[in-house]
Amino acid sequence: MSDTDSGVKPERHRARPHQESDEIVTTPLQPLLHDALVVLRAPTQVWSAADGAIGASPIHGVYFSDVRLVRGLRVAVGGRDAEHLSTGSPAADHARLHSLLRHLDDPTPDPGVRLVVDRTAGTSGWSERIAIVNRREPELTTTVAIELDLDATSMDVVKQGLAQAFAVEPELDDGVVSWQGEGVSARIVAPGFETERTATGVRLTADVVVPPRGELALELRLEAHDAIGVVRGTEQPVPWSTPLVTAADSRLPRWIDRSLTDLDALRMTVAQHPDRQFLAAGAPWFFTLFGRDSLWAARFLLPLGTDLARDTLHVLAGLQGTAMVDDTAEEPGKIMHELRRQTLVIDDGTSLPPLYYGTVDATALWVCLLHDAWRWGMDDEVVRALLPALEGALAWMRDHGDADGDGLLEYVDRSGHGLANQGWKDSGDSVQWRDGSLAEGPIALCEVQAYAYEAALHGAELLERFGDGDAAERASEWRSWAAALRSRFHESFWVEHPDGAYPAIALDAAKRKVDTVTSNLGHLLGTGILDAEQSALVARRLASPELDSGFGLRTMSSASSGYWPLSYHGGSVWTHDTAIAVLGLARAGFDAEAASLIDGLLAAAEGFDYRVPELHSGDARGDGPGEVARPVPYPAACRPQAWSAASAVAVLTAALGLEPDAAAGTLRTSPIRSLGAIAVEGLRVGATPAAARTPAS
Repeated sequence: MSDTDSGVKPERHRARPHQESDEIVTTPLQPLLHDALVVLRAPTQVWSAADGAIGASPIHGVYFSDVRLVRGLRVAVGGRDAEHLSTGSPAADHARLHSLLRHLDDPTPDPGVRLVVDRTAGTSGWSERIAIVNRREPELTTTVAIELDLDATSMDVVKQGLAQAFAVEPELDDGVVSWQGEGVSARIVAPGFETERTATGVRLTADVVVPPRGELALELRLEAHDAIGVVRGTEQPVPWSTPLVTAADSRLPRWIDRSLTDLDALRMTVAQHPDRQFLAAGAPWFFTLFGRDSLWAARFLLPLGTDLARDTLHVLAGLQGTAMVDDTAEEPGKIMHELRRQTLVIDDGTSLPPLYYGTVDATALWVCLLHDAWRWGMDDEVVRALLPALEGALAWMRDHGDADGDGLLEYVDRSGHGLANQGWKDSGDSVQWRDGSLAEGPIALCEVQAYAYEAALHGAELLERFGDGDAAERASEWRSWAAALRSRFHESFWVEHPDGAYPAIALDAAKRKVDTVTSNLGHLLGTGILDAEQSALVARRLASPELDSGFGLRTMSSASSGYWPLSYHGGSVWTHDTAIAVLGLARAGFDAEAASLIDGLLAAAEGFDYRVPELHSGDARGDGPGEVARPVPYPAACRPQAWSAASAVAVLTAALGLEPDAAAGTLRTSPIRSLGAIAVEGLRVGATPAAARTPAS
């Protein structure tokens, strides 16, 4: 998403002509999500208004495997709408909606007739339990009517704001409604209802009698099957432990609890290996495998066990590139970017094949996850089995990642219809100069050099430990390669400035330093590519009010001409981006700077009821002019989103300074004292349960 952070998002940055106030916008617009209710369990997601109604917003609908099957849902009892009271979401896959039916009630002040709807998403579809609860003595006789507008529209079409009413012709057979489209077949089963066709779908009606001081419940369920799906949901146990966290700041355990519930609902498998789990990037747009997203999320979750990392590594190794294919950006040894059920076509000319490799960083991140999972106790035999993929990934960095042979890793789209930018900031305007002009590629991103440096050293360590034959010699070669890369980075990336030098976000095609100050700097810390003095310069930049919004790191400094707080990669805040910086700061000993960013993320988590979205506004936190007391949502951001949710565990890791000793099955801690007392049980080092706490002061 992407990334969710990964994926295709260029439509968010299309320039539009100046428009007078009385003109009508006709350009298709991406649906907004920020105020919608979502209930999900991969590959099912249900988007609605807060009262559960479906149809008023372009995103609304019941989706299965990236196809919208229901675009409208209206429930009437006794010929009238219920009056909404409250909505609760105890889990990502379940919501309970309470409403009043006062038109069926007596005239006394206390409401006596309620409608309670339990909405559930599952791996094979969606269900609604509709209960009328009566506290009155006389029985109630009424009619429940449900109108469903049926659909078969691709999520990609919905995302671009191009969705039109799909002409569905359902079949009705003994109360079962069935239809199909876009490779997905669906049927609705509604016991107790009479069914009839309407112009837009079906109408279900049931005459009911609600007993005195009792309730009457009806249920409908949608069952779906994707004939061409490449990913699917899973009902296996979660591949991580569930920690018990207590903290002086209650926001941290609340964020972790909510995040793990959301991550549970994002679990998926690939069709070829249903026993291997990974985390889908995010809902609604990136409900599938993304190399970069899935790798970072698994890396963040390592303190809870290595099973997710093991499965993610295997799934991605199984799709590792073997040939040179410009159309898909495949190259030998390269780790893929995204996997979809069919070609993704965007109206700006972008066209991504179902298996697309257009990412410059996933390959190095795969190596880093393999190494870190081993440090956290992943079985040695798993590492040995993945050594061929490891050597292929390392070779890609040297032979193909360095597109022009200058000793640095660059990206370029050779197909003419792929992603123009292929780092985690992959929107069209994400790499720009301080004056706001766009950099021209091939682009060499600063953080990609850091990932590659770290991967080369980690890969060398694994080769020495697990390789055979001349593995030690090959390991030495990779250490030399890493040293040369580090030297080239120091020579090429540093921008001198009166406020202190800093690394450029990138080098452009002419090897000029793209001088915008960005959050990419945070990804350099802890990789080893910086020395102590350089780390201090970066830490100072990250702590500056130009980058630290108070709700996390801005993706771009507010001092840059291109800055805008609601720009996707040019001023917004991405939780995972800040979490990476927090881990690096803590590892490098900059506790005060890490603590400040952690407080910002916890404030953002609280502001979003602990479901932190893909990104949010970069508006400054505060009560002064131009500041905001609560984080402002980015209205089209995914939520839940894998690496945003997993960031809660990364923050816990940084706060306690967790370092594993796999051989001993123990943890070392180096906590950030200013964050107060924190204790956690339920961590894992390999197969060994572990606990950690801040020492008594």
